[in-house]
Amino acid sequence: MQKRMMLGLVLFLMVQNASANDVITTKNVGLEIANDIASACIDACRKQGYQVSAVVVDRNGLLRTAMRDDLAPRFTLQIAQEKANMVVMSGLKSGQFRKLRADIRPELNHIEGLIVMEGGVPINAAGIKIGAVGVSGAPGGDKDEVCALKGVSSVQERLDFAE
Repeated sequence: MQKRMMLGLVLFLMVQNASANDVITTKNVGLEIANDIASACIDACRKQGYQVSAVVVDRNGLLRTAMRDDLAPRFTLQIAQEKANMVVMSGLKSGQFRKLRADIRPELNHIEGLIVMEGGVPINAAGIKIGAVGVSGAPGGDKDEVCALKGVSSVQERLDFAE
């Protein structure tokens, strides 16, 4: 009888562990806030006299929104998305990763969809990384990053209280 109870308990625990990961709940960046972030990034750069593109990707690096200011070169869209993807891959601001990992930067720049340049920042909601934004087109990645940070900060209260 005791062996049966032990066997039953072991089987029960195995089934519990097997089904514990069957459904995963995650948070991700929504389209409305992605649009608001990208628009705020472009506005921030416009105030400095820069024509840029801003791209928001979700936590998996999938495109949520892409905006190109009227006179921004078309290639700024691709560069902005690749900067955002670098944030998703590394978990850090793209410029911070660039400084910390100069040893592997040349190799990573050859991976399709990534570029190791300043101008990408994470988007966090209630302490959870839900996506990233990349900005390209200002005269220097440091200026792109400032605009990206302003874009995220413009909706920070909404992000902090996201459920």
